[in-house]
Amino acid sequence: MDWNHYRFRALWSLPAPPAAVFAVLERPEDYPRWWPQVRSVTRRDAATGVLTVRSLLPYDMRIVAHETRRDPAAGVLEVTVSGDIKGWARWTVTAAGPGTLARYDQVVDVTKPLLRRLAVPGRPLFRANHALMMASGRRGLLRHLEAV
Repeated sequence: MDWNHYRFRALWSLPAPPAAVFAVLERPEDYPRWWPQVRSVTRRDAATGVLTVRSLLPYDMRIVAHETRRDPAAGVLEVTVSGDIKGWARWTVTAAGPGTLARYDQVVDVTKPLLRRLAVPGRPLFRANHALMMASGRRGLLRHLEAV
């Protein structure tokens, strides 16, 4: 087993139309407004940005995200990521009853040296940290959607 390889999935049920959810998710530069763990997003160009994220554990992660797919008709937003992690992430936004299901998938390898050294003992904490960040993101997005 590669202790530095991770697969994550989060499912967010949201009481808003898919187009409204997609419109928010396709603007990562606005994530810090509603997602507390996304500390900053700096656009390099129309397809690339640098994110700084930090959840409960006391470390920042710097991630360069490069858009590889934006398909509003299919509800898909996909990026490749590099920096402290390397791999890809994808949002898939679909109708679910009167609202939306936003599915987040991520497959990454950790490249940050400190986290690589702590891979075996830290793995359960890193997974829990990610889960907390995703739960907080869902709550923030719910509040944001209610306000707009």
